Amino acid sequence: MTGARWEWRTFGAGAEAGAPAFIGHTPTGEADSDERYLLSAGGSTVKIRAGLMDVKSMLALDANGLQQWRPVLKAPFPVPASTLEVVWEALDLPVPSLVRDTYSAEELEAELTGPGTRVRLVDVHKHRVRFEVGGCTSELTDVVADGRATRTIAVEAEDPDAVAIAVRTLGLGDYRNTAYPPGLTALLDDVPARYAVIDAGTNSIKFHVAQRDRTGALVMVVDRAELTRLGEDLERTGVVSDAALDRTRSAIAGMVAEADGLHAVAIAAVGTAGLRIAANREAVVDAVARETGVRIEVIPGEEEARLAYLAVLAALGMPDASIAVFDTGGGSTQLTFGRGDEVTERFSVDVGAVGYTERFGLDDRVDEDALAEPLAAIHADLARLDRRAPVDRLVGMGGAVTNIAAVSHGMTRYDPEVIQGSVLERAEVARQLELYRARSADERRSIPGLQPKRAEVILAGACIVASVMDALGVDRLTVSDRGLRHGVLATRFGAQPTPTEVST
Repeated sequence: MTGARWEWRTFGAGAEAGAPAFIGHTPTGEADSDERYLLSAGGSTVKIRAGLMDVKSMLALDANGLQQWRPVLKAPFPVPASTLEVVWEALDLPVPSLVRDTYSAEELEAELTGPGTRVRLVDVHKHRVRFEVGGCTSELTDVVADGRATRTIAVEAEDPDAVAIAVRTLGLGDYRNTAYPPGLTALLDDVPARYAVIDAGTNSIKFHVAQRDRTGALVMVVDRAELTRLGEDLERTGVVSDAALDRTRSAIAGMVAEADGLHAVAIAAVGTAGLRIAANREAVVDAVARETGVRIEVIPGEEEARLAYLAVLAALGMPDASIAVFDTGGGSTQLTFGRGDEVTERFSVDVGAVGYTERFGLDDRVDEDALAEPLAAIHADLARLDRRAPVDRLVGMGGAVTNIAAVSHGMTRYDPEVIQGSVLERAEVARQLELYRARSADERRSIPGLQPKRAEVILAGACIVASVMDALGVDRLTVSDRGLRHGVLATRFGAQPTPTEVST
């Protein structure tokens, strides 16, 4: 299609993150321009530049979030009324009855921005510096819109794969594609920079959004999880089932839509144990990307452990003592050992609540004697912890740990402020083991503090928590509500969030 190109752009925080990548590159061109943008909710790119009415429409959106745009009008003023229908269509507005045969720029602006209209007229100055990155045209642009300054980075080419590669080369793979209309609107409306993280676990999908405050710290906007049982039957079949994929894809699509609605400038998505072991991992990642425009990065267990440790370190603070951090999920458990802020060892073991639940039927009542078998299996799978010296402090995180903590408090509504930093005694874990062992999944759902959807896997989770404590020779652990998603946020976007909620 003549003139159609694939484009990607980021504003503000994204542009600042990507700008250093241009250091050492020789510019291929430089230009200044003064333009007038016409902005409306949901509208396309409509502007007046160099005496021309300039309108572009988006043709397509691909799995990488790239947008394909095509010029639909470039006409000098005065513009015949017969050609102006595309202007109202691009602004997503009903076409009025036009009384003139031709329109000057001033007459058209008056028609679009008069009383009762929903169009904003914005004066924009741009200083563009062009580069070539991976065969694509790239621009680093300083923008002043109605007196407000920002920067933007754009990459475009006819080949979408080349654009996607160039964006990753600039270190901006997590950043959202933001065209000029929403980018300028966010600038003028003082929308803060927000960042989202999606943690695609074996049992649940965790979602976190934080925003930068005036001090530069990240403050929590949203933090929630949705149980999708991605790893359901994975141990037996070796693949993510169609039903599990559908649940997971739907949950992530909702999270991406929520992040976009909150104007998140970036979304980082990581996958853990379930996706690490699934034979159809690439097909799952591709299916989610096609649906959501976000590609899950499946990270090694050791990296998962490192990120969890960073989250704990930032949130709880660590004394100069030996520390073990474990993060147990549906498909694996990550362990990181250190002293203060120094990591001495980290590894991942295939010890997860979903696999043990399916293997030993722990989603229902279990005889007291029968519980010995899964406990022995977990102990064997945690053999790497045998003969290790006891640690001064053990920190636990993950859905099993936080649910056990919530049950210990008898919470009817989960409160991360109470959970964060609370202490679980080994005796309380033993009490809850018995509580879950003697009940069916349906009966467990009525226990205050337990997420109803976690009822099937909580017994296995409690077995893992008890086994880790025993293997490390400790009788208490500190609970961290912060986890992998917070570690990703800190390393990808440069700060650790505070737990304070803000109004959206």
